[in-house]
Amino acid sequence: MAHLPAPFHEPVESYAPGTPARQRLQEALDALGREVAEVPVLAGREQIRTGRLLEAVMPHRRHHRVALGHEAGPAETQKAIDAALAAAPSWARLPLAARAAIFLRAADLLSGPWRARIAAACMLGQSKTCHQAEIDAIAELADFLRWNAHFAAQLEQHQPVSPPGQWNRLSMRPLEGFVYAVTPFNFLAIAANLPAAPLLCGNVVVWKPATATLLGVHHILALFREAGLPDGVLTVVPGHGPEQSAVVLQSPHLAGIHFTGSTGTFRHLWKGVAERLETYRTFPRLVGETGGKDFIVAHASADPAALATAISRGAFEYQGQKCSAASRVYVPRSMWSEVRDRVAADAAAMKVGDVADFSNFMGAVIDERAFARIRSYQKLAKESARVLAGGGGSDEVGYFVEPTLVEVEDPMHRLMQEEIFGPLVSCFVYDDARWTETLSLVDRTSPYALTGAVFARDAQALVEADQALQQAAGNYYVNDKPTGAVVGQQPFGGARASGTNDKAGSMYHLLRWLSPRTTKETFVPPRDFRYPFMG
Repeated sequence: MAHLPAPFHEPVESYAPGTPARQRLQEALDALGREVAEVPVLAGREQIRTGRLLEAVMPHRRHHRVALGHEAGPAETQKAIDAALAAAPSWARLPLAARAAIFLRAADLLSGPWRARIAAACMLGQSKTCHQAEIDAIAELADFLRWNAHFAAQLEQHQPVSPPGQWNRLSMRPLEGFVYAVTPFNFLAIAANLPAAPLLCGNVVVWKPATATLLGVHHILALFREAGLPDGVLTVVPGHGPEQSAVVLQSPHLAGIHFTGSTGTFRHLWKGVAERLETYRTFPRLVGETGGKDFIVAHASADPAALATAISRGAFEYQGQKCSAASRVYVPRSMWSEVRDRVAADAAAMKVGDVADFSNFMGAVIDERAFARIRSYQKLAKESARVLAGGGGSDEVGYFVEPTLVEVEDPMHRLMQEEIFGPLVSCFVYDDARWTETLSLVDRTSPYALTGAVFARDAQALVEADQALQQAAGNYYVNDKPTGAVVGQQPFGGARASGTNDKAGSMYHLLRWLSPRTTKETFVPPRDFRYPFMG
């Protein structure tokens, strides 16, 4: 195949005052804020407007509508499946280089003329600050598009041995059927990559995006279209999920599910596949990244200032709405007072408000349901633990929740076990001499195993933590916060109740969307059934 351009990591814009990038972004925010995007059901070239409207609002201005989606019912979902299957043969026949060119072009459009537009859509639709939108919807998405093409090319180049007289070849086929992509609200890069990675591998995809991301989805679809993605290979079924998934699960052509969301929903989809296993043409591939209750554990040798900063950033950036966000922390008693005071001071200094005001560190949580859930955990903290900072919230203008620091006395408290998905971090203070015991506690407290971090300057303590926490996190950090995985640098995914650990951002992940085929060609085949030993 053709030699693809070398991949690179997209530089991150600072959006510092006075920069042209900041000016372009502010102009895009103003322009998109005056529009209401519309996302119909997409089934090939057909755009279906059902009139059953789904509404997306700015979380930080909850009465300001930014997008409308036309909900797909059973008939529309089946049309989307049929359109994808009709487009599958011609898409699969394209060589990887032709498919890769589309996504490499999309990456350059994204990092160039489309940058401000996509970043603004992410900010307004998902209430991300300019920095959080930049590292998500621009840098990470561009990295996915470029590095996935590189990884796919590497897989094609890996070929079996051919001894004299024969030629052995390995070809990378797409799966037989279609892939169902169910995407989350919190990362536009993930929302785009879940359909894009299987598409790159030659699959066709039926996409069910989160309603809160409809503004971003509208512009991502336009970006892919301008980059040259053909009609039909990516179909879209807006909806709440159960109705669309019921139709998908009934199709004998379901070849895979690419999912990011709650553990409960993924288990429901897995059970739905298992109940119908005999009806499918192939065994569907199930790839899921689900929940997390991510930890930071500190040894007595840790740097208190670095630990405090990791807690503040890891727990409160993007309102704690990252599946990798720091949510439970274990601190030795000898440094607790310093760490506590530093994090409390950080929380008090963090401005919360409209993301169009670039002085704010946090925006709003995604919707009314999330706001109510997080506020209930704040209430629980006030009743059964110690709230050291924050603890408040208001939904008068937007769904704003204060960054909240909590100390618990019981290491098995609900706040240390349950996923909150908001800006609330709980800390347990342990006696310095109980380091080994605390590592065991970290490992067994939560059902999840997504990300985790250890802070220590003692080499022996780091080795002990590494061994004790082997299964506690799929992405493990040493002296750093447990968020911010970069494509091609820290392949992402966890196990236990956190998913299938297929490592997005690596070639291992792409293998899930490929069905390799081995070909053996013999140059001079034998013409006699007899073997020499028979002489």
